[in-house]
Amino acid sequence: MSGATIDTVPTAEQIAAAWKRELPGARTESIEVITPLWRVAKLLSDQRCRTLARLGIDESTLDLLSTLRRAGAPYQLTTRQITARGLVTAGAISQRLARAETAGLITREPTAASRRGVLVTLTPQGHELIERIVRELLDYETSLTECLTADQRAALTDGLHCLAAAVDPGHRI
Repeated sequence: MSGATIDTVPTAEQIAAAWKRELPGARTESIEVITPLWRVAKLLSDQRCRTLARLGIDESTLDLLSTLRRAGAPYQLTTRQITARGLVTAGAISQRLARAETAGLITREPTAASRRGVLVTLTPQGHELIERIVRELLDYETSLTECLTADQRAALTDGLHCLAAAVDPGHRI
């Protein structure tokens, strides 16, 4: 590739230029958007995993406790509501609940409306943990976006919404 050595990762522009050279007429304009998105997503994912490990929580527990905390007082939802608000299966929710209950972060009890329904409540320990972790995580992730101006953040947000709608019209980010 022109401008790239064997031991360096080529830029999106270099990748696009190579495909233009190798497949004349191929539509390459997406490369300069999608490739950096993939790379940044990977970096952010890796960094979030390291940050959560440092904070002593895994992503699935963070998601569960966050869902309950964002529900507002009294910080409880049915398992059906938790499943509907997440992007995981009921089986995965069941596993998350079992781990969080064992750790003393939530309680489960039958709902008054249905014998099969289960009401999940954030415990004081879970409440303290999620507030501490979310504050630290948001402070850190906000520091990552401080390199962008307010206008850049707004434009990026709008662009990501458009791209998400193109990928999956029913999906919201």
